[in-house]
Amino acid sequence: MNNNMEIIIFKIFGVVGLVLLCIGITVKNRDTRDIFSILGGAALLIYSIYLKDIIFIILQSVYILVTIFDYIKLKQIKN
Repeated sequence: MNNNMEIIIFKIFGVVGLVLLCIGITVKNRDTRDIFSILGGAALLIYSIYLKDIIFIILQSVYILVTIFDYIKLKQIKN
């Protein structure tokens, strides 16, 4: 793959992740908010792996795990 194309693809992951997190913050429905947050966090994790930024990788990994845990906990409370 062309190096410039690779850079563009991973920057798109970063932008999409940021947009999804912003949408997740503004959505009122809790389930939808968590899904947007998980997807946005995952996209930013992919971008941080591309950057090889260990602090950002750890941050995004923890954020995703906490959001998934919160989502599962919320589902259990509803049932």
